[in-house]
Amino acid sequence: MLLKNLKPEIIAILGDKRQSVKDRLHKICQLLSDSVNYYDWVGFYFKNEDKEELKLYTYVGEATDHEIIPFGKGICGQVALSNKNFVVPDVQAQDNYIACSIHVKSEIVIPLFKNGENIGQIDIDSNTPDAFTEKDEKFLEFVNLEVAKII
Repeated sequence: MLLKNLKPEIIAILGDKRQSVKDRLHKICQLLSDSVNYYDWVGFYFKNEDKEELKLYTYVGEATDHEIIPFGKGICGQVALSNKNFVVPDVQAQDNYIACSIHVKSEIVIPLFKNGENIGQIDIDSNTPDAFTEKDEKFLEFVNLEVAKII
């Protein structure tokens, strides 16, 4: 499936105001997981109120113990501080990686901005080494821009 072909479906899911924000974001996670064969775990983390930590909001994939991630810890925590995309071709090569599953080989984390503030991120793990390209980055930036409209 071409990533760009998912854009209209993402817009439609996010535009369904009959559903709660959490339900819509969960449907986005499910759509991405079902449609992209190397998106093995898809989730959204958001800043936990005024704390310097992220809180898992919704996800699709293997269960995780990482429901709270302090800023600076792991890939997600680093993105919370850097405000920059982080693509990890080989998670084993990262000193600050938090292992969620022994099956994960690569990860991509894209910050989510609302009014210029980093309020969260989309996090995707893949069981495929070096799974993510610039196309994934650009597509997930699009997803986050659309998500920001409903937050």
